[in-house]
Amino acid sequence: MTVKMLIWGVLGVSLFLLLFIVFKKKLGFGWLTMFGAHLVLAALGLYLVNFSGMMSEVYIPLNPATIGTVTVLGLPGVALLYGLKLTLMG
Repeated sequence: MTVKMLIWGVLGVSLFLLLFIVFKKKLGFGWLTMFGAHLVLAALGLYLVNFSGMMSEVYIPLNPATIGTVTVLGLPGVALLYGLKLTLMG
């Protein structure tokens, strides 16, 4: 029961601090729209790479880790994932 309370406490404090930063800096919700657009474009980019036939020997799965990597790093993130997959396969 103590671990569960600790997890809820950490999540509550994190939520409070995130909301504090958003409203203190007056960021509004424009950053959320931009982040969502980057997320969708990253998923679309990975989907196109997987099913275009350009790299037929490697399949990069669409999961939160790979989409997050491409969201943060952009197209070099796709190259990173491709190289990592080739390294781990062979």
